[in-house]
Amino acid sequence: QVQLVESGGGLVQPGGSLRLSCAASGFTLGSYAIGWFRQAPGKEREGVSCIHTSDGTPRNVDSVKGRFTISRDNANNMVYLQMNSLKPEDTAVYYCAAEVPSALLLFRGCVLEKDEYDYWGQGTQVTVSS
Repeated sequence: QVQLVESGGGLVQPGGSLRLSCAASGFTLGSYAIGWFRQAPGKEREGVSCIHTSDGTPRNVDSVKGRFTISRDNANNMVYLQMNSLKPEDTAVYYCAAEVPSALLLFRGCVLEKDEYDYWGQGTQVTVSS
């Protein structure tokens, strides 16, 4: 059974850092794409960062470029999101999600479109506040 479990959220002051973890089970990360998404109250779920685990090429939404870094550890079936220089507008529930391997994924790499993802974790709350 495919399962994704996020951890590492919490309360942090503006300018601070957090590292989110996503533990995958029930499948091998090797050729999946993993995305991090976030949803603030009253807002749509938006893609933050993704990585195609077979080639490691990441993509990031413009608002987090230079601040967030996605990485993966295929051997341990883990994906991480290092978040630095956090801002109050980064406050949201953060989710990791997995897109199953396909010819399309292999062709285009990962994307930040939530409808392309097949499995989701339960989310972890990140609050940036002084």
